[in-house]
Amino acid sequence: MRKALGAAMSEAQERSNRIDVQLLRVLYLVLKEQSVSRAADRLGITQPAVSSALKRLRDLTGDQLIVRTRNGMAATERALSFMEPLKQAIDGIDRVLDLADTFEAKTTLREFGVGAPDYFDAFFLSNLSATLRQEAPNARLNVRSLSLDIDFERLLEEGDIDVVIGNWPHPPDYLRTSPLFDDEVVCIVSERHPLAKKGEITAEDYLKAQHLAPVPYAGGIRGAIDEHVYQLGQRRDIRVSLPYFHVAPYVLTTTDLIFTTGRRFAEPFARILPLKVLPAPLDFPPLRFYQLWHERTHESTAVRWLRERISALVNQK
Repeated sequence: MRKALGAAMSEAQERSNRIDVQLLRVLYLVLKEQSVSRAADRLGITQPAVSSALKRLRDLTGDQLIVRTRNGMAATERALSFMEPLKQAIDGIDRVLDLADTFEAKTTLREFGVGAPDYFDAFFLSNLSATLRQEAPNARLNVRSLSLDIDFERLLEEGDIDVVIGNWPHPPDYLRTSPLFDDEVVCIVSERHPLAKKGEITAEDYLKAQHLAPVPYAGGIRGAIDEHVYQLGQRRDIRVSLPYFHVAPYVLTTTDLIFTTGRRFAEPFARILPLKVLPAPLDFPPLRFYQLWHERTHESTAVRWLRERISALVNQK
């Protein structure tokens, strides 16, 4: 009995010794993405390298792990049972490495994930990309656009993204936050709009007008503009909703709609398109932007470095 138990323990130890951290990451991402190519992209390695690792894992586990179906690929039942233990193991390893290692931007191979609405494209994301190319040339930047079908809380919790930038009036209270900047609320209209010629928008004008608005980029969370109007007991007459901020200024040039947004977004477009930026009525409070991150990465030196770079960049003049 003891001999059999000892042999079993020895065999388990041998299997454990043959599984390195990279194999665990490969297995987790292959099962999560149910695609060798997507897992390779996420890991920053080639598809043959992932296939080779998957072959080793199949030999070690005695299971196919992921198999072809008529709709693509699917994890086996046994493989699905690995998902939660794998996630816990990888999270634990990452916490140990974050505490033990000194982060070096110049040499890091890390992939940084940032979730942001496309509101930021004009003045932020290009600068963040340039900063990473200069200071962390071997790192990868994965920017995820926020939309209704993106569960940013889950992505932060699972480590798919490191930081989210938002301006919701009431962000989830279990996430860590730090302020970035405040932006004045303004209205944009076509230069041919009667209110552009008038040079101002009264509260009565605003509530009678027809509006263009972005689709909320987080499910169940009312945006700052509509939250303020709602608190006043009013509603906007929104005639067109768009999933992309940067399409809105072009739509305005050929319509009689009003778009309510921040000055930092509005002014660059007003310089290149026939648009007029007007002060917003209704005493809108400033749009307050902040970055959010999960407790699991709070002590990470790499994510702290990213947050510091974001804070510095959004405040550049």
